Amino acid sequence: MALKDELTEIERGFWTGGEDYFLAHLDEKCLLAFPQMAGAYSREEVAATAKEPQRWKDLSTQEKGFLQPTGDMAELAYEARATRANGEPYRALVSTLYVRRDDGWKMAFHSQTPLEGESA
Repeated sequence: MALKDELTEIERGFWTGGEDYFLAHLDEKCLLAFPQMAGAYSREEVAATAKEPQRWKDLSTQEKGFLQPTGDMAELAYEARATRANGEPYRALVSTLYVRRDDGWKMAFHSQTPLEGESA
């Protein structure tokens, strides 16, 4: 499997997985940039935000870019559309940085910029 596809699959799991998924795929520390949560957080702090799996449904993504600046680092950028568990639609530009560790690729940075409306 190509690296971009592997990381895209890991990324999709963050939208639908629960706390255990987060613990398995986050780096020891992760830098987050959300309007409501920004800063460096431990794996456990971030995983605690995903206590309820299936928080999102109807996820679709559109790739905006992929870059692998080093053999141990890769970045994804995409537009996400999803529906929150309460039925509210959500749309955002997303960027994620992964680092390769001994036990696989781990999320080290994640940013979401919410977008308004249905079209870009």
